[in-house]
Amino acid sequence: MSEFSVRDFYDELARDYHLMFRDWDASVAYQAGVLGEFVRQGLGAGPQRVLDCSCGIGTQAIGLASAGHQVVGSDLSPAAAARAAAEAVARGSRLPAAAADMRRLPFADGAFDVIVCADNSLPHLLSGEDLRAALLGMRRVLRDDGLLMVTVRDYDEARRTRPTATPPQVSETSEGKVITFQLWHWHEDGERYDLEHFQLVPAASTWDVRVRRTTYWALTRSQLTEFVAGAGFTGITWHSPESSGYYQPVLTARRGGPGSGSVPPGKSG
Repeated sequence: MSEFSVRDFYDELARDYHLMFRDWDASVAYQAGVLGEFVRQGLGAGPQRVLDCSCGIGTQAIGLASAGHQVVGSDLSPAAAARAAAEAVARGSRLPAAAADMRRLPFADGAFDVIVCADNSLPHLLSGEDLRAALLGMRRVLRDDGLLMVTVRDYDEARRTRPTATPPQVSETSEGKVITFQLWHWHEDGERYDLEHFQLVPAASTWDVRVRRTTYWALTRSQLTEFVAGAGFTGITWHSPESSGYYQPVLTARRGGPGSGSVPPGKSG
């Protein structure tokens, strides 16, 4: 799909994104705790300069900012980036956030110690060319030996089982019980799929059904490892949910120095 389709998906979802969580603020704190520990182990207590280049409404960025890091957010969706900045202020924190395409990051070379790209954002890029452009841009804005953190779905399992839907999730919200689920429509190549994201929100005596559509590339760990290595990152390591406590597999890597090339695939955590 085009960048406009992805942008539209998240512009439309921005007002309702928190409804996917039973307690969004608790998720903000939990995710910042896990990702913050990766930062501490990799670079020290900091504070570190962090770019969340797919910040959405701030699920990772707000917690990292509240922990004392100097966080900047960017997102393809102007609506999501604006909400992230507002939600941070409402929680007594500060998160400068702007609309920006991760393939063309508008930041200076070496401006950050850490790049975060979470919530399965990278697989919205549907070609090798776009994926390379994004990863090379992330490397450019990282300082030497800076830390990259990417979280994605477990697509090794998904490619094996080819799911067609996710189980409905029921969240208790201020609007009542909200039901969220997805339908997956796999392409003939067996790697990409169109996703329909459904939210059923109580409305008087009926339901307001909200549907958004987008496309993903179900990148396996070996595929993503190869792209990350090809962009000049080193020390590539995968961390499973069982080992990290995070809800998705996490890839960590370091910005290699000048002339860095491909490295062997990283291990699975």
